[in-house]
Amino acid sequence: MKRFNLQSVKTLYLAEMARSLRTVLQSIVSPVISTSLYFVVFGAAIGTRISEVDGISYGAFIVPGLIMLMLLTQSVSNASFGIFFPRFSGSIYEILSAPMSYVEVVLGYVGAAATKSLILGAIVLVTARLFVPYSIDHPLMMVVFLVLTAVTFSLLGFIIGIWADGFEKLQLVPLLVITPLTFLGGTFYSIDMLPPFWQTVTLANPVVYLISGFRWSFYGISDVSPLVSLGMILLFLAAALAVVGWIFKSGYRLKP
Repeated sequence: MKRFNLQSVKTLYLAEMARSLRTVLQSIVSPVISTSLYFVVFGAAIGTRISEVDGISYGAFIVPGLIMLMLLTQSVSNASFGIFFPRFSGSIYEILSAPMSYVEVVLGYVGAAATKSLILGAIVLVTARLFVPYSIDHPLMMVVFLVLTAVTFSLLGFIIGIWADGFEKLQLVPLLVITPLTFLGGTFYSIDMLPPFWQTVTLANPVVYLISGFRWSFYGISDVSPLVSLGMILLFLAAALAVVGWIFKSGYRLKP
């Protein structure tokens, strides 16, 4: 078996992390400010009308949803741009011709994107304490949901970055698919508040399971079973890995 090239993975990983540090205002400060504004706007506007949801104050109730909203969008954005820019500039061929396996390339790009998203998630989690008090009943499961979600959607972003042939397509899926699904996936409400018909329709939204499981790790309440949520995340992860494997095996948009 080919020896795992840890040094190459480390180099690619650190290069991607350094790119974020060069654009710290866009990569870190902007998402944190945007998420903080959600706390202010929704906490002040809706929190005065909805005092509690399932026994939890509305301000605390939306904390897991907002963290997940930021995590999903940033994971996809970081990973898609990370692999798209080398394709756009032509430097991807240097990486593909280097003594690195496809697994090592994915680990470098996806690992960096997931790390940046997790750092942002931790910052938002701390920042939320400035606005509302909240508790974390299952901290270990919270970390599991965070890591699995960050890795899965970083893989999705990696796929989008390879599929996109222009900056317009690069933003198409995050803006028109990921963000709407997140807003309609229980970020700001419990699906139990919906009429029965729309509850059934909402269960077709995959983001519901991510937010529900993550919220359960905070307060022990969920719209669907935490085990179902965990199973769905693992299913998404397996599907993303299968697509990435096919991309490198077929050379889709990587080889001329």
